[in-house]
Amino acid sequence: MRRIFAFLLFCVMCLPAPGATLINDTETERLLNELVAPLATASDISPERLQVHIVADNDFNAFVRGGEDVYVYTGLLQQIKTPDALQAVIAHELGHTIGGHMAQLSARQDAEMKRTMLIQALGIGLMAVGGDASLGAGVLAGSGGIATQSMLSFSRDEERIADNLGIDLMIRAGLNPNGFITVFEQMAQMTEPMENRINPNRINHPLTRERLKNAREYIAKNAPKVLGKDNSDYNTRYELVRAKLIGCLDTPKNVLIRYPWVDKSDSALYARAIANMRGGDLETARTGTLTLINRHPQNAYFYELLGDIEFQFGHYDDSIDAYEKSLSLTSNAPQIETALAVVLTERRRPDDIPRAIELAKRSILTQPTPLAYWTLARAYGEEQTGLHSWAMAEYYAMQGDEKQMKKYAKIARRKLPKNTPEYIKSGDLLEK
Repeated sequence: MRRIFAFLLFCVMCLPAPGATLINDTETERLLNELVAPLATASDISPERLQVHIVADNDFNAFVRGGEDVYVYTGLLQQIKTPDALQAVIAHELGHTIGGHMAQLSARQDAEMKRTMLIQALGIGLMAVGGDASLGAGVLAGSGGIATQSMLSFSRDEERIADNLGIDLMIRAGLNPNGFITVFEQMAQMTEPMENRINPNRINHPLTRERLKNAREYIAKNAPKVLGKDNSDYNTRYELVRAKLIGCLDTPKNVLIRYPWVDKSDSALYARAIANMRGGDLETARTGTLTLINRHPQNAYFYELLGDIEFQFGHYDDSIDAYEKSLSLTSNAPQIETALAVVLTERRRPDDIPRAIELAKRSILTQPTPLAYWTLARAYGEEQTGLHSWAMAEYYAMQGDEKQMKKYAKIARRKLPKNTPEYIKSGDLLEK
């Protein structure tokens, strides 16, 4: 139980989405929202309205949906090496929105097909990092299937326009447009073997080398001087976020290849500590995490990791202390609040359950997740059957399990006093 939930707390408090799973992680989401904010402002979109979602998928990909929701794949985050380059990817996607390309796509495709097709962002979404190159080549050559249609849905001209609009957006936002060059150079390394074997006239995206050439020429003409603010703080935080994702999602062997033992950097310690926690080597994981805390005693997320590790040890007091310290160093951290609530429901001292309920409710108000509702239901317990059943109904609703959702919502309606918020919410679930 402890190991399962420690992993859930740290990385994969997931939400169902069409064909994908979304990850909730306070540290990663906060950084990405900060990186996207200037692009949103430059696009005349309120930064509060532009939401970043992390997709648990190894594809080198990102996309914007509805003009206000940015979806970034973990494969992209693990591969893109600088925040400037990540901003370029998102600027390109916003370029599609500014250019009206999404509206054109919507007019051509029905809603269900569109949701699948939008997954292909920079025209290379089918090329899973480390995947089968022959598969990508077949798709680029125009083989059948929904994913192929997705890649072919935008014309070459629209892709060039989106690149140029994205560069303009970076310049307007005061960011370094050379991030586009960095991205296309990295893409070229990935796609060149395939692109050398295909007919460029048979695909609806420009070849990567053409996009790289265009980006260099367009930047030289429109932004001859290197622009952008000092990103040193973002660079450091971005390296830690990448290390966190790699440690959490990659195999322990690959983590050690990327971050060998001789590497004593913060990002290497972070990635290895997480990988060791996942692998059950808790002593080594704790030692690495304590080293990070000693170096950076004000970093809330290192204490969060320590709380995860101590929970796996079964050291509830130490885990709670670590999570409380983490929350004292940051604000608006629903994932950490839920993590602490889970440990409190395990320890179950007299004051633990009211505190767990408070934390779970606060987390749900900020960012509802299945785990937060599950934890709330566990805190209520069978002695509060009506509230427990309502929370379980919400949990199953988020999981997409209609049968179980209705079962618990009906129990909640029978057990709860009429006109209470939970009674009304249970009715709303039954009416869906």
